[in-house]
Amino acid sequence: MYWSAGLLLLVVLIGASGYMLIEGYPFLDALYMTVITVGTVGFTEVHPLSDAGRIFTIFLIITGFGTFAYAISSFTSYLTDGEFRKYYQFYKVVNAIEKLDGHVIICGYGRNGRQAAHVLKRHDKRFVVVEQKKDVVDTLNHRFSHLVLEGDATQDEVLLKAGVERASALITTLPIDADNLFIVLSARALNKNLTIISRASDDNSDRKLKTAGANNVIMPDKIGGAHMASLVLKPDVIEFIDYITGQGGPEINLEEITFDNLPEPLRNKTIRDLEIRNKSGANIVGFKKGNGEYVINPSADTQLIPDGKLFVLGTPEQIGKLRELLS
Repeated sequence: MYWSAGLLLLVVLIGASGYMLIEGYPFLDALYMTVITVGTVGFTEVHPLSDAGRIFTIFLIITGFGTFAYAISSFTSYLTDGEFRKYYQFYKVVNAIEKLDGHVIICGYGRNGRQAAHVLKRHDKRFVVVEQKKDVVDTLNHRFSHLVLEGDATQDEVLLKAGVERASALITTLPIDADNLFIVLSARALNKNLTIISRASDDNSDRKLKTAGANNVIMPDKIGGAHMASLVLKPDVIEFIDYITGQGGPEINLEEITFDNLPEPLRNKTIRDLEIRNKSGANIVGFKKGNGEYVINPSADTQLIPDGKLFVLGTPEQIGKLRELLS
């Protein structure tokens, strides 16, 4: 489209310039003469042409008609072949992504990416899928299907179109560890505060991905085998953990509250001062210190310090009340 339009514009400019130089026409007359010649309309000349002007007109008809026909065929093909629809859909996706903030980016929509999207969708968390395979993109059908970007996630421009600078987290699930490593490096460079979770297939890739900037590295084969063994040893415990972490459904939530999310009056206070249990019904089941140490069932005298996190268990209604208290 751009090439044919540019070529047609070039012919018009050459034609108008030629009539102005050869015949001394004013610009408007030269432009009019060029358009009726290229368009083969057949109107009478604005002024009688000299021999040089007629030769130039012959040249303009031969070159201009072919260019005009090429431009028309390109425009028609653009409409009939669905290119315009594809461009419009791409524009809609980019426009919708530009309005997002704090969303999740899922790179790759294979088995792992599809499962991650399923859990996020169930918890009403906005996410953008970046998938390179067109046949996979065409089959995507979920509540956020308008937020699917076809492209190579290893390219910075694709991550930028996915809103990586405004995203809260990125999940990369590509089957090749080198591709995941490249995405982690690019995403970390584009957003220093991004939470990055990467898939890994090779044991040696774990350390490299974390060095590149991944916060967590998941090895599906290892986790799957360990999960199966745990179901043999402690089936009810594992099923309960799956239930409270979102695998079983939306009936119960396990949420985290960071120090920065607390209102100013509650910072550096104790758990007793929060009165979360009395005011919302939710329970504090864990606490993470700034040095990364975890405390299970912290006492009421545990002080909320910077970089600390509280882990709260409750129903969606209780978690909703808790968020109202902290807002």
